[in-house]
Amino acid sequence: MSAGLRGRTAVVGVAESDLGEVGPGLTPLDLAAQAAHAALAEAGLTTREVDGLFTASSDYPAAALDTAEYLGVRPRYLDGSVVGGSSFVSHLLHAAGAIEAGLCEVALITYGSTQRSAAGRLVARTRLTPYEAPYRPRFPVTMYALAASRHMHEFGTTREQLADVAVAARQWARLNPKAFLRGPLTRADVLASRPVSSPLTVRDCCLVTDGGGAVVLTSAERARDLPQRPAYLLGVGEATTHQTISQMPDLTTTAAALSGPRAFAAAGLTPAEVDVVQLYDAFTINTVLLLEDLGFCAKGEGGAFVADGRIAPGGALPVNTSGGGLSYCHPGMFGIFLIIEAVRQIRGECGDRQQPGVEVALAHGNGGVLSSQVTALFGSEATLSA
Repeated sequence: MSAGLRGRTAVVGVAESDLGEVGPGLTPLDLAAQAAHAALAEAGLTTREVDGLFTASSDYPAAALDTAEYLGVRPRYLDGSVVGGSSFVSHLLHAAGAIEAGLCEVALITYGSTQRSAAGRLVARTRLTPYEAPYRPRFPVTMYALAASRHMHEFGTTREQLADVAVAARQWARLNPKAFLRGPLTRADVLASRPVSSPLTVRDCCLVTDGGGAVVLTSAERARDLPQRPAYLLGVGEATTHQTISQMPDLTTTAAALSGPRAFAAAGLTPAEVDVVQLYDAFTINTVLLLEDLGFCAKGEGGAFVADGRIAPGGALPVNTSGGGLSYCHPGMFGIFLIIEAVRQIRGECGDRQQPGVEVALAHGNGGVLSSQVTALFGSEATLSA
């Protein structure tokens, strides 16, 4: 994202659909539409004004067409690109560029999944490469377990430190009435939970839930005339280094080391200026890797950084204040919910988990097996003149 796009667009509406386990009577499109209508309503807009549509799905190969038909919209700009769970953070960049180029005026980003009710497990398009399939990995947990094992070997990261990521997420979720899991969780609980792929246990892994989300983006000029306090898009960076885990150049360094600096450069900010951080925590190792690669701590220091409540409520850095994919929700692709929480923190709408004086929020999406990394920075009105 060029620095010339800094603050030129803003999020003016966000919403979730029904979350958790919605039952067999609803489809992914139902949930995407629930969220879309709610986000548009809070923005003071209707589907008639949507002329840019952005979506991704594991259920519909032509998701943009299915969604447009279901919503009854006739967009002049359509984007159904899929880069895994980070797709919707990537769509922010595409939508901002389209708005700035005059290709659309009101961009709707939306998503829905009923993976818990329909399948009870992760639904993914990815097929194992023939070079990895003979080893019978469990997609995607085996791939993330490899990264966790390597980080532990190379830097001395401990199982206790990874467990503290899950504990922190649960502590945030206990402050979020919409979170799927809100019961107490201790480090000992995480370590004693069912092993899934060594060294990860079930509590190191994201939830399997239903859910949908939506984000409405428009020009900064138009945003100022709409009901909600705008959350301005300050910078987005996108990067990838591989698709399959066997081709990842370094299991301890993700492409967030590239996307993060790009986003910060576009926004004219540094990690020290970020008030809240929303990271794609599909697995506990993600949080450790991404905090390092985005510059919140040095490489190899992520384990110590997340330990002993540092990223939990009351800690030095608020991370995944919704409860994240580990405790709040995870309907297959989690990226859109990162945006929703970041925007709400800037608007001061998060109730018991609201952080004081949030002016800058980061949302970072991860797709595939640490494959796609997309970083977005949002700011309040005050950040535009900073």
